[in-house]
Amino acid sequence: MKYVELTVHTTSEASELVADALWNYSEGGVAVSDARDVIALVRGETGVYWDYLDDDLQDLPTDVLVKGFFPPERAEEDIRAVREQLEEMLSRGGLNFGTLEMTRRIIDGDDWIDIWKKHFRPIRIGARVVIVPAWIDHTPEPGEVVVTLDSNMAFGTGEHETTSMCLEALQEVIRDGDTVIDVGCGSGILGIAAAKLGAKLCYLTDIDPVAVESARHNAEKNGVAERTIVAHSDLLADSSVKGDIVLANITAEVLARLAPDVPKNLKAGGTLILSGIIRDRLPLVREEFGAQGLRLVEERNKGEWYALIYRG
Repeated sequence: MKYVELTVHTTSEASELVADALWNYSEGGVAVSDARDVIALVRGETGVYWDYLDDDLQDLPTDVLVKGFFPPERAEEDIRAVREQLEEMLSRGGLNFGTLEMTRRIIDGDDWIDIWKKHFRPIRIGARVVIVPAWIDHTPEPGEVVVTLDSNMAFGTGEHETTSMCLEALQEVIRDGDTVIDVGCGSGILGIAAAKLGAKLCYLTDIDPVAVESARHNAEKNGVAERTIVAHSDLLADSSVKGDIVLANITAEVLARLAPDVPKNLKAGGTLILSGIIRDRLPLVREEFGAQGLRLVEERNKGEWYALIYRG
């Protein structure tokens, strides 16, 4: 199948928000090409070491390319909607979006998947978790917890700072038998990791039906489907379900909107892990969640992104 490939030039700090905008309309997927990921791999900052660097990668670009893939018959309408959403994000200020230059071309639908497969490698995050693409054979070392992600499903691979901070914090606080809730689950990476780290039951929610399908698919692939419940919704509709840990890796504006409702599913003394927050939005998130009577116990950051850890 042919697709219209839309490429948006942006920055590392804004790439996740741009990718989110493309995901809202793209049926063919989204790919992010960030030179900083290559640099981090070369330097071993992700825990994965490369012993070579291709000559053509020596002069790495400074911008990030976010690519979305659209059926030709709807491309004009969907790309117009993407442009409007990006302009609305830009108008809020507080984040460097770069040029947001857009280019497009016609491609075969599976080209981007083949490129992603070629470059995605196992990634160690924190003390125990290793994210492994489904097409690579990986023999776990003692104590490793392997989360397998399918090649055709995106929404979070662990490479982004926000996801890695959530995974690191999760590993530090989770106990066997915990109930974990993941709000805005995307690929299901956080909830699946929680199940494999010993959680008794994991509830995953997302408003995007493709993300829900992705999370269910990945839960099956990881053998934890019986301990995961994936719902197509903002939050859990059942306030009687209480999590020992609640995770929400979304944008600050969405976190602020959900703040009055998130605590209803957090156990007394439970841990709430929030990420997807840029520096300028920290006061907004702190204010909204502080108003719910939660106690901020830790603030972390990687690059332009922040995570907040609360206790109920």
